[in-house]
Amino acid sequence: MIAQPFFSDPDQIADGLPVKDILPELRRVLAVEPTPERAASAIVVAPPGAGKTTSIPPVLAACAWRGESGRVIMLEPRRLAARAAAQRIASLMGEEAGGFVGYRTRIDSAVSARTRIEVLTEGLFLRRLLGDPMLEDVACVILDEVHERSLEADLALAFCLDLQRTLRPDLRLVAMSATAETERLANLMQAPVLTSEGRMFPLEVHHSKKDIPTLRDIAPATAAGIRQALAETEGDILAFLPGTGEIRRTAQLLDGVKATVLPLHGELHPAEQARVLQPANTGERRVILATSIAETSLTVPGVRVVVDCGYRRAPRFDAGAGLSRLETLRISKAAARQRAGRAGREAPGTAYCLWSAHTQRAMPQHDRPEILEADLSDYVLATALWAETVGTTDTLPLPDQPPGSAVAAARDLLHQLGALDEDGHITQLGSRMAQLGTHPRLAAMLLAARTAEEAAMAADLAALLEERDPLRPRQTAQGRPPAIPPADISLRLDLIAGDNHPDADRGALSRIRLAAKRFRSRLSIPHNLPAQGDPAALLAAGFPDRIALCRGEPGSYRLANGSNARLKRDDGLSQHRLLAIAGLHLRTAAEIRLAAPLDPNALPPALLERTHEQVETMLDPVSGNILARRRTRIGCLVLKDRTEKVKPEEAATLLLLHARDNLETALNWTDAVRQLQARVALARSIHAPTEPAADPKDETETWPDFASPALASTVEIWLAPYMADCTSVAAIKTLDIHSLLRNLLTYSQYQWLERELPTHLPFPGGRAEVDYTQPVPVASARAQVFYGTDQTPLLAGGRVPLRLALLSPAGRPQAITADLGGFWQGGWADMRRDMRGRYPRHDWPENPALAPARPRQRPT
Repeated sequence: MIAQPFFSDPDQIADGLPVKDILPELRRVLAVEPTPERAASAIVVAPPGAGKTTSIPPVLAACAWRGESGRVIMLEPRRLAARAAAQRIASLMGEEAGGFVGYRTRIDSAVSARTRIEVLTEGLFLRRLLGDPMLEDVACVILDEVHERSLEADLALAFCLDLQRTLRPDLRLVAMSATAETERLANLMQAPVLTSEGRMFPLEVHHSKKDIPTLRDIAPATAAGIRQALAETEGDILAFLPGTGEIRRTAQLLDGVKATVLPLHGELHPAEQARVLQPANTGERRVILATSIAETSLTVPGVRVVVDCGYRRAPRFDAGAGLSRLETLRISKAAARQRAGRAGREAPGTAYCLWSAHTQRAMPQHDRPEILEADLSDYVLATALWAETVGTTDTLPLPDQPPGSAVAAARDLLHQLGALDEDGHITQLGSRMAQLGTHPRLAAMLLAARTAEEAAMAADLAALLEERDPLRPRQTAQGRPPAIPPADISLRLDLIAGDNHPDADRGALSRIRLAAKRFRSRLSIPHNLPAQGDPAALLAAGFPDRIALCRGEPGSYRLANGSNARLKRDDGLSQHRLLAIAGLHLRTAAEIRLAAPLDPNALPPALLERTHEQVETMLDPVSGNILARRRTRIGCLVLKDRTEKVKPEEAATLLLLHARDNLETALNWTDAVRQLQARVALARSIHAPTEPAADPKDETETWPDFASPALASTVEIWLAPYMADCTSVAAIKTLDIHSLLRNLLTYSQYQWLERELPTHLPFPGGRAEVDYTQPVPVASARAQVFYGTDQTPLLAGGRVPLRLALLSPAGRPQAITADLGGFWQGGWADMRRDMRGRYPRHDWPENPALAPARPRQRPT
């Protein structure tokens, strides 16, 4: 039997609602014959209370293009909204949810073979889309509250647009919101914007004179605002707070008020959430303390007043740390309008905004999209599978492209988990991970189990990490920091198995156990199968970058990804050298909240696959010796370290690198070596191609470059052949560098150097040593050596000038001259007078140019 709507006029559901005015145009837009160039899509913009969520799905389900079996799917950002929307539509059609109208969330569902309108959370729809990318039985997808810009909603829209433009032009798409950025969305979807003016009851908005001073003051300020609203208004009050912690503290501060105080957040049991969404049975006023879960898609009966603290809690991904942290942020103007609008849906209302009018003007127009802030591991894995399945290679049609650094971090993680190969393509393991419908880390952990009992433990771990810690820190006393429970994850596993603990959160445990059953179903293992195995081994499969090694001080750890984390010194796990960490909390530093101990000598297979062993040679900077160590690493951590015998070739290589990087200090640079460097540099300048040489033979060979930078860059040529027996820095200091460099010269070059740029020059009275390191070479000797010489000699056939340094008998310079003949005639007289007085036993002639050289006189 084909399921059909059993109401004759679907528009009757919209009777009295403002959205009814745009329904004819919506039908006309979606009724066009779709083609790849012109798809049937529409954007519906209507304020809160216009009836779009409850009216449009039934109207579209009655359109002829749906056919007999096609489904209309509507996506909601939250479980509570999905459940409430389906139940409301079903009640308007005169039946219970689970018939023609059904819903699915991660924790419950109500569908049947008759279901043709199905309300899904965005995450479940993505999982379904990746498993059935053609959406064979789906005629239309409605994306409700697209303005919230969750990562899953952006990705669902992108995949649907890609599918519509490639393989399913007949797929209808409708995006709905009260505050969407319509121009950008219209350009992306190539769709018309249908606007319903709506009908809001009069709404009176009050702003505080001052802002809430600090985040710690949110609960007291909200409690005070609620008390003011109770005194000044009538009807139920809906108060918006960032999270469950502020809800608990505000409820405590409202103790004694003449109203029923009820919480409303995602962690509540569905029955408790449903209680809030039902009209009150008594005449007593209700104060509903809610997170952003009540911001959109819901009508809370009886609410006439909204008290808004102006803050929300959202995840922010730190790509450097590889972690997401929840931050308390100021809401946008769009979110403020949505929240205030909750008070004017059924009657005239009042909104108390706990921030100043000045702050209101400075608030951003819209909340920052999650794709720009979140961990993108899910996104990268989903897009890789989508590209593999659908064959799309172009950039996905997203409202905002994700930041490159976050995408790179996600790809690196997925590669570590084995979900992507070196080229970024999804692997067989990655495809299985994507089908599990959970975070890639948890999926890798689930698939690492080798036995059914291990799989049961992996299911418990995944459920625990997906939900809230049942032993999370609790406030101890007013103004004191919360007590941090032990980090050992085994304590939580025992609670899941049935143990009791006085501080355990029963609600969280109930949700964890339900989630564990769902994971067991996905792994096809019995729900009651006992969990057995090593939790650390499973955690290592999903968190290889968070293997942590003690840094020496108890409680101080270094992670495989290079970051640091700490654990309370009195925590039992702080005595273990190696941990597998699953839960970190970012404050001023990363705090370890959930972990299990690892045995370094019995690493699990999932971790052994990611370790690598290598022998590392290093130069000890103190002793100068070469050391070799065999190290087993994972990421930045050294798990094992032992001494190895150094191989000669490895020692030579390391010493050669040391010599190259420290050329001036690593080798023995004697004065003779420095003189050889200078002489060769002078020879190179003489024989440069731009300056013709007097002797053509001089140009037949290229002179080597002995300058230090050139020698450093060519150590493999001139130094390496002589280092075979060297095993320390001291050994290479014994090498005769002068001989090594001289061997680089040809025979003719060396002969020319000795002849034209000699180390010593002969004079009548002896030899003078030539210093070539000076800008102009200087020949130094005692003055008596130069007697009998009337002019300064030249070098290299007259191409290199020379200066002469005349020394005293004690070897101290007395005069330097480039014109020896002129010096004898001029400056010599002063020097002679001074030297005769100090060294009377030596010969000091008036004209040394004519004086015969005499041997040095020894004093008697």
